[in-house]
Amino acid sequence: MPPSDTLPNPIAAHVFVSGRVQGVGYRASTWDMAQLLKLSGWVRNLKDGRVEAMFEGDRAQVTEMIRWCHQGPPAAVVSEVVTEYSQPVGLKGFAVERSR
Repeated sequence: MPPSDTLPNPIAAHVFVSGRVQGVGYRASTWDMAQLLKLSGWVRNLKDGRVEAMFEGDRAQVTEMIRWCHQGPPAAVVSEVVTEYSQPVGLKGFAVERSR
């Protein structure tokens, strides 16, 4: 993760989470945490077993969300989190999307 002082505010982060992250409540827990942090975006399962998510919001809250993604809910075993940063596009609300 780049140093937080190099990231714009607000920020968007596109995240891919690998490991045992499907069938363990990862998406629902991500929704809960995104609500708590007041983030916009979405989360979904991918056919290859990863979870994909997009987070938009205040830099500090997005950074906290990404930290959380490295652990996830109690039943998850996260092996890798790949994050790509970008400018926000103005997403509203947070959704759990259908698998893709």
